[in-house]
Amino acid sequence: MFIGLVTAVAASACYGTGSVLQAVGSRRSAREEAAAGGSSAGTTAHGGPSLASTAKAAVTWEFILGTVLDFIGFGLGALAARLLPLFLSQTIISANLVITAVLSIKLLGIRLKQLEWASIGVLCSALVLLAVSAGPEGGHHAAMEFHWWLLLVTTVLLVGGGLLVRRMGANGAIVAGLLSGLGFGALGVGVRILNGVEPFDLGALLSDPALYAILVGGIGGMYVHTVALQIGSVNGATAALVVGETVLPGAVGVLWLGDSSKDGLAWLGVAGFLLAVVSAVGVAYFGQDTHGGVDAEQPQRELSTSG
Repeated sequence: MFIGLVTAVAASACYGTGSVLQAVGSRRSAREEAAAGGSSAGTTAHGGPSLASTAKAAVTWEFILGTVLDFIGFGLGALAARLLPLFLSQTIISANLVITAVLSIKLLGIRLKQLEWASIGVLCSALVLLAVSAGPEGGHHAAMEFHWWLLLVTTVLLVGGGLLVRRMGANGAIVAGLLSGLGFGALGVGVRILNGVEPFDLGALLSDPALYAILVGGIGGMYVHTVALQIGSVNGATAALVVGETVLPGAVGVLWLGDSSKDGLAWLGVAGFLLAVVSAVGVAYFGQDTHGGVDAEQPQRELSTSG
């Protein structure tokens, strides 16, 4: 349990720092592209970032460094997902919202409202409740039908949701953040049930649909998260990600994989889980109108939310 807690906290630190660095790179790319091509540069007909603008954001040094931290966080998070109940490991990892909020003050010049700080405080308290209530993790086995359903649902959500976000344009930041969280949540579930890991069996690993659900969830989640960082509040997008990343794997772990709380402390686990989700929504709601995307930060240049 202790090793799982340490790796989950380390993964959270990597993800939180990576998100802010990616936001810095995305917004610098947006400002440069808008300055070079006008207010509509890098946007689709619906006002969202184009694929080309997102690709340009992804090659800035800040974004690359943030992505490296994401990969490190992924490795640590994968270990935590196999050592802890999913409702605990994913919620601790999703506490990167706190790190994101604090670093965004320094690197993005964002000022947090008192209600945002209060929501972050509630989130930290919820994590303590979860850690106290968590019992032993469940199993790693799930029926093969479940593996196929995980791949299908993950693909439909990220492909269909990605198209929806592009049509929503500048209004799709929170939806994009939620979709990225669902993708990363599916990744956590896939890591937990992945065949061919213990003992190692390359054939079983490559033939497992959960492996491809991990790839779709990770790559697709990273893409829509990049879009969310381009067009909306970094804290709001990350808070929406928290909801998707905790609710899905937490429910799956309890309902299908045998995750449980300590005897007599189920109510504490439920309370902690609900508080974590509500506080994350609070950060998204209270911060969405004060520190949005590029145009919110650079009104004097009359920029649109270009990629």
